[in-house]
Amino acid sequence: MHLNLSDLFLKMQEQLDQPQAVLDENLIIELVNRLRPKNPNDAEEVKQRLQAFVRILLLTPTSATLLQDFIVRLMSQYKQISLYADSGILSLDGFWNQLSQRLGAHFLPLVEQGNQLRTLIGKVFHQENDHEWLDLIENQDWITLFNLIGEGQSNTLEKQISKNELIKAITVLSYRISGIGLYPEFINAQPDITEYESPFLAQNRDIVDFIEKYKKQIDDQDAVVVLPPPDASQAFVMLDQCRDVVLKIRRATRRIGVSISLTYLLSLLEQAIDRIELLLSLLASKDEIRYKSLGELLIDLTKAHYDEKSVRHLLSSTSELIALQVTENASKTGEHYVSTDKAGFFGMYKAAAGAGAIIAMMATLKILTARLVLAPFAHAFLYSMNYALGFMLIHVLHFTVATKQPAMTAAALASTVQQQKGSKTAQIAELAALIINIIRTQFIAILGNISIAIPVAALITFSWQFYLDEPLLNHAKSAALLHSLNPFTSLAIPHAAIAGVCLFFSGLIAGYFDNLAVYRNVGPRLRQHRRLKRWMSQQRLDKFASYIETNLGALAGNFLFGVMLGSMGTIGFILGLPLDIRHIAFASANFIQGLMTIGSPDIGLIVVSFLGVLLIGLTNLFVSFTLTIIVALRARRVRFAQWKPLANLVMTHFLTRTSDFFWPPKQPVSVEENNTVEKK
Repeated sequence: MHLNLSDLFLKMQEQLDQPQAVLDENLIIELVNRLRPKNPNDAEEVKQRLQAFVRILLLTPTSATLLQDFIVRLMSQYKQISLYADSGILSLDGFWNQLSQRLGAHFLPLVEQGNQLRTLIGKVFHQENDHEWLDLIENQDWITLFNLIGEGQSNTLEKQISKNELIKAITVLSYRISGIGLYPEFINAQPDITEYESPFLAQNRDIVDFIEKYKKQIDDQDAVVVLPPPDASQAFVMLDQCRDVVLKIRRATRRIGVSISLTYLLSLLEQAIDRIELLLSLLASKDEIRYKSLGELLIDLTKAHYDEKSVRHLLSSTSELIALQVTENASKTGEHYVSTDKAGFFGMYKAAAGAGAIIAMMATLKILTARLVLAPFAHAFLYSMNYALGFMLIHVLHFTVATKQPAMTAAALASTVQQQKGSKTAQIAELAALIINIIRTQFIAILGNISIAIPVAALITFSWQFYLDEPLLNHAKSAALLHSLNPFTSLAIPHAAIAGVCLFFSGLIAGYFDNLAVYRNVGPRLRQHRRLKRWMSQQRLDKFASYIETNLGALAGNFLFGVMLGSMGTIGFILGLPLDIRHIAFASANFIQGLMTIGSPDIGLIVVSFLGVLLIGLTNLFVSFTLTIIVALRARRVRFAQWKPLANLVMTHFLTRTSDFFWPPKQPVSVEENNTVEKK
């Protein structure tokens, strides 16, 4: 590959020959434009272009020195400390301030400061994917390139300016790390910090000591031969200890819970530690390590130019730990929603049957509430309370709503994927067995819900007609109710998808409140509540506190899920949008109530309406399960690449042992590598 850079080198030389001239940044911008590959993900093209550039520097004896002179003098025209200490590192003003600033900048862009080196970086690497091709450059190529450009002893003053800026940035970052290590929320998460000397304070002492020695060596050039070179190894050791504390807190969040502010602090600390290690390497390491670190720093700064403006990056970098904690709680709950034997299978049916009876009553209350002449908000409130209190009652009585399962079982599945060890074939086989158990449990839960919801709803409808001598629904409302279940002429399926999204959010909400109960010490605080102690005995208060501590997530998730279902139609009415929900359990109750009050339904109406009920259920399950497993896998940084063989294995099992998907085998089933099933 041939690169023609002679015209750029000539212009650089002309500007350097004028000592007082302000160098033109466009020359560096054009240089990078010519080096930039057409495909940022083509490693071979990146390597060829860089090697062509290196050949030009080798073949033209003065070009490397010329490029060094131009870059060093150009950098000295800008303020550098902000680039090293702030670019790509979260601000100390907190998550919510950062979020509002980034959102505001999308509508009213920030004013770029032309005297900052970070602005020049943005101009030079002006394409958002520049960091991708820079990241493909191998370490040895970075070393070769910077070794060439770094030769020569000229520009001593400009180089000293850059070193001083690096020293200032290291000092700023070191004090920042010390300050974060003293935050009360950070200490609460890791109390051991206060019992021994904090590594966050110790690193500052060692870094300040290194900087003092480094400055002394620079100031006294005659003593360079006598003084040993300053050693930053102790500072690196303390920074490693700081990183260990961060990892301990991340692991401890499964036990102590986590908040947005703590997650933000952990992300900020990790970024600051990574950056200060790179900057220290530029000052204190040997040439090869220094040049490698310089390449890493350039990649970080290029990526940071776009990441620090991105709302998506802020959310992904700071919410990951919360998402992990939320789905971790959901996965623990999800384990109870998977049965592997007959006892669990029939236990699930009983729990689902109890829920089906309550759902039939809730569906009837919804019909009766709709009769009331009220404002839209009042209707939404009553619908929401009907659903919310009903779902909470179902949970308190240890019953099960079938559609609540996917949001939990998906998180359990993602947790299993993360923990897999051994051969890939064995992993896939174990996952296939888990999926079969999930499908079977889900089937019996749905069957339990609708097999009881339909007869109970029918009994209520008949009793209403018998005792009150009027139908529960008039003909027009019965027709409208059945029409809303028709998958071909109504929005039943999109509305079922909306219900699936609500189910997904209810799973996340449940996990969030479970995390909150642990992080905010809800149980111990309730046990010490003075007013509650006056109202009930300490023994009852302890039981109440233990129940709330264990079930706060489920209660909150069920309550807010009910609010979402009850208010969705009213929100659609207010916005003028066709928003509503369709839930399989309520749809099955409405199905029988509509048929019993419409008069003499024909067979076609019965078939189409029942088909609608089944499709509503499948949509509920598919949407909530898919959304939850995507979030759960991302929160665990899992990229499971074996979905195709896993699907093949499950499908083969379905064709050979269909009964395992609907009825528990006598003994647990294991899916073998050759797609056969062996009884253990």
